[in-house]
Amino acid sequence: MTTVAEVMTRGVRTLQPNDQVTLAARLMDELDVGSLPVCDGGKLVGIVTDRDLVVRGLAKHPSMERLEVKELMSSEVAYCLEKQTVDEALEYMGGDQLRRLPVLNEEKQLVGIVTLGDIASKEEQPQTDEALADISSDLPK
Repeated sequence: MTTVAEVMTRGVRTLQPNDQVTLAARLMDELDVGSLPVCDGGKLVGIVTDRDLVVRGLAKHPSMERLEVKELMSSEVAYCLEKQTVDEALEYMGGDQLRRLPVLNEEKQLVGIVTLGDIASKEEQPQTDEALADISSDLPK
């Protein structure tokens, strides 16, 4: 069985809770991603998405220049462990309709992120294709 560690992306760019949301927006643009994990000393404490920047940020705080990431991030973050199987991660992603999961090691330190794209490009099992199709079809566009 393939583990999450075998397919995940390592070296993920993170933010700190006190970083400015303008930095988050710039990094998302530069990296062409829709979310960034928020860590404090290597420990995952939240995640901030492009949607957070718009819905929690811009819609409620017209001037976001001094706003910090911790004010907009989601602190309840779904994650998986690097030693879990890809099937377990897919099951979790499907249940919560997630396209990506932060990956933690046994010490609960962030070590990467696993996305549907990571799994699709590295897994060639029929159940993986089916699970990916189910997750993608249930997600809002």
